[in-house]
Amino acid sequence: MSHDIQVVDCTVADAPRRFCDSLRDTGFAVLTRHPIPASLVQGIYAEWLDFFDSPARLAYPFDPRRQDGHFAPQVAETAKGHTRRDLKEYFHVYPWGRYPAEVSDAARRYHDLAQSLAAELLGWVEAGSPETVRAAYSMPLPDMIQGSRQTLLRVLRYPPLQGDEPPDALRAAAHEDINLLTVLPAASDTGLQVRGLDGRWRDVPCDFGSLVINTGDMLQEASGGHFPSTTHRVVNPQGAARQRSRLSLPLFLHPRPDVRLSARHTAGSYLDERLRELGVI
Repeated sequence: MSHDIQVVDCTVADAPRRFCDSLRDTGFAVLTRHPIPASLVQGIYAEWLDFFDSPARLAYPFDPRRQDGHFAPQVAETAKGHTRRDLKEYFHVYPWGRYPAEVSDAARRYHDLAQSLAAELLGWVEAGSPETVRAAYSMPLPDMIQGSRQTLLRVLRYPPLQGDEPPDALRAAAHEDINLLTVLPAASDTGLQVRGLDGRWRDVPCDFGSLVINTGDMLQEASGGHFPSTTHRVVNPQGAARQRSRLSLPLFLHPRPDVRLSARHTAGSYLDERLRELGVI
């Protein structure tokens, strides 16, 4: 078993196998030569940074019931098992939800591209699952997301550090994702780390233009632990980077609420349990 995250060229013949091997060994994989243009991501970062710096964001306060809109730093999530809120703010984009009039439709176009790619990656995961694991899936993995209204694009901004942050506060404290797969373009700055199965923290490769994919708790649950949902965090920067915002665009791929993940959970019951643990419902 390797502790290293594999960088996988999507166009090579053995890309699906290498991708699945990396997810199995580390919970993460990095994709290059994928179908999401780096220029699209760069444009989203630029216009949403302006949005977060403007009073326009105040017109879209988050809705606790719908879970859409702008989550200000004072209502941002607290990672499970932690007491400090993360040092971040974000906007939840759903196809059916509120969307700022002050930005272009680029984030919506990215959502559709990333969701299409994620569906293909779920097919890779299914094909790369051992027969006993595949037999336990309640349905083909790509079918789990058909018609789902829960898949979420989070436009995420980690503000510059002011110097008065609590010493134990992080941009994103150690956590696992809830969903099936997370699709994450390389952020506008470094900081993402994953904790290996040996307990050591490692930087995730983040060359701009690459895509980071990681396993969420729901895929871990559905695969009986074959694909681990590994702990990751975003550490606070040092030096000049402390004065910069860090932008990130995770797409959290969710099944329909009625999808059976395991004997003990549907996707709906699992999501509800975790959102309560995070203190956002």
